[in-house]
Amino acid sequence: MITSSKNSKLQKVRALLEHHKRGEPFVAEGVRLVEEGLSAGWQPELMLYSAQISERGRTLIQNVVQTGTSVEEVDERVFRSLTATENPQGLLAVFPPLSKPLPENWSLLLIIDQLRDPGNLGTILRTAHAVGVDGIFLTSGSVDPFSSKVIRAGMGAHFHLSLFTENWDLIVSTCQQKHARVLLAETNCGDDLWSTNLRGPVALVIGGEAEGASETAHKLADACIHIPMPGQSESLNAAVAAAILLFEVVRQRTE
Repeated sequence: MITSSKNSKLQKVRALLEHHKRGEPFVAEGVRLVEEGLSAGWQPELMLYSAQISERGRTLIQNVVQTGTSVEEVDERVFRSLTATENPQGLLAVFPPLSKPLPENWSLLLIIDQLRDPGNLGTILRTAHAVGVDGIFLTSGSVDPFSSKVIRAGMGAHFHLSLFTENWDLIVSTCQQKHARVLLAETNCGDDLWSTNLRGPVALVIGGEAEGASETAHKLADACIHIPMPGQSESLNAAVAAAILLFEVVRQRTE
């Protein structure tokens, strides 16, 4: 059992939770998240647990031990020092960087541009998984999609999505290969989403909360679309706007 907070494995986990960098392994905390990763076929590098773990969590541990993954029990007090959640479930796993290729016959992409709020990004990823988005591109000005707060908000969506952080040149070239329209969501700009044909290959651009999409996004987009808002609000939360747009795609494609 690990009883010291200075243990090298714990220090690695703490660094990933507090200062995650792009391309590094990431931490999934809680029984449901770890279970989601395992069921999606991702093998963790390390799994830590404490005495407070549930029977469901112990079953996961037993299955993982058989695969050769390093599994360590941690003193409950020390385990609590690792987690930011108020009621930790006594289980976390370190997964290698995810790399799921973009499907060859994709028809729906989501481009996240300059989005910096981790809760919003996690919620968007969860919605994208529900909708069946083929791939998600994040521009360099966006929050790290594998930071601990985004992972928690994503509720396991990360394990099922083709997720990339790329520059605009590669994003545009990817869209051109399928003759996909790049549509920028912008308040009071262009046609409303219900009047826009979203049945063909399309890439929807969602800008950040404070400043919206970048100047580059405005230059490279084929057109703007907006969500009609008859009330007095100037804009919508980025995650709410993304959900409305994505489910309009679903509506049009399933009519």
